[in-house]
Amino acid sequence: MKGFDLMAVLLNPEFSGMIVRGMEMTLIIFAGSWLLAMSLGVILLAIRMLPGRIADALVAGYVSYHRNVPTLVQLMLWYFGISSLLPDGLQLWLADRNGEALFAIIALGLCQAAYFSEDLRSGLRAVPKGQWEAARALGHSYVSAMTYILLPQAVRNAMPALVNHTVSLFKNSSLAMAIGVAELTHSVKEVENQSFRAFETYLIATVLYLVCSLLLMWVGYHLERRSRAAGAI
Repeated sequence: MKGFDLMAVLLNPEFSGMIVRGMEMTLIIFAGSWLLAMSLGVILLAIRMLPGRIADALVAGYVSYHRNVPTLVQLMLWYFGISSLLPDGLQLWLADRNGEALFAIIALGLCQAAYFSEDLRSGLRAVPKGQWEAARALGHSYVSAMTYILLPQAVRNAMPALVNHTVSLFKNSSLAMAIGVAELTHSVKEVENQSFRAFETYLIATVLYLVCSLLLMWVGYHLERRSRAAGAI
């Protein structure tokens, strides 16, 4: 029976290299999917604020789908389902260029956009109606009022929820392992298979996920404090 030896994993160049590369891939997936989710979340919010029920119903359907279908199923739909509908040449091109990571970013980003859009929508509802009326009185167009007056206040109001869902997105990046992405969880599993040190390897993964999640929460806390201070001026 092997005793606890964390250094047997950390000081092994092959094992530590696999973990570092897995962490890098995790951060790439997280950053890419977050940028996609936030950009699309703002677009969905803008569409939903347009007059007419059709736009609202379409966005509501999008949000309902992504909030009620498990994220893992969405990942598999994109990688095993939608990718199979692409031309053979494009499938081969993606296979040679780490296409599974791209599909993970798309699937996670589209899913998280539904949550971000609802967070921003709740934040926008908390903005006093007088702000919109004042913006119109000053001659701002709809786009200008949303960009410079209403959306910044909506983001400030939605900051706690946005931070929570950002942390959730980072943790959900581990689901990309199911479609073969060599992110942190996948790399740790490979290290465990080769080293036969399950506790040490999964302890390393636990610490890395914990540290990154706490760091995101810390950054979000300070952004929230700064936004509140700016709003109070």
